[in-house]
Amino acid sequence: METRVDLIATNLYRISTHVPEGPPGGITHNQFLVRGKEALLFHTGFPRMFSAVRDAVATVMDPREVRWIGSCHASRPDEYGSMNDWLALAPSAAVTHGRVGCFLCLAETASRPPRPLMDGEVIDLGGPRLRWIDTPHVPGPWESGVLFEEQTRTLLCGDIFSRAGEAEVTTTSTIVPAAIAHDERMHGNALTPATAPTLRRLATLEPATIAMMHGPTFQGDGAGELRSFASYFAEALKAQV
Repeated sequence: METRVDLIATNLYRISTHVPEGPPGGITHNQFLVRGKEALLFHTGFPRMFSAVRDAVATVMDPREVRWIGSCHASRPDEYGSMNDWLALAPSAAVTHGRVGCFLCLAETASRPPRPLMDGEVIDLGGPRLRWIDTPHVPGPWESGVLFEEQTRTLLCGDIFSRAGEAEVTTTSTIVPAAIAHDERMHGNALTPATAPTLRRLATLEPATIAMMHGPTFQGDGAGELRSFASYFAEALKAQV
């Protein structure tokens, strides 16, 4: 497996590894490094990916100086699997997540106490500003949430818009059809009355960049993509009812 690093927005790097196992065609696992006076690593990858991700971060900065470790889900090993390796490596680092994820998982699994975030709370990295937004059950677990980098209007959306197969670094083409196909195959999204409204709430942020964990980084009308995906879930719920 090869891990590559690409700058996708100001002070924001995509670290990507294509893993051949899993769905047909395998799947990309992406981490994102946001740098200011402090640095935040979004997703750690599986435990077996720690050395590759660490070495990728080292091409940008000293990995021992990572200050924050975040993710969309607190209960999945591809997102927080090597967090304790990072906490051991970076003496000033702290895991951060929404309050529900800290309560359900991270208070017991992290080797140092996590930093809970309220819905709408901002982490100021000394340049980049990351706003935590609760998105319960979108796209899956109760503790789900996203981070929105306000300066570049980048939505770190985790599993939202996931797709299988290898992926280019960035795309300006619509990401919705591939996300729908992946959802219909893998059933990774909870279908509830709150799914479409949650995506529409994210659309009000008007992201210029959507940084997916599994797939390329979209650049363009992020609000339009979110509203289109919301319409798919609204129609799917109507069909179920």
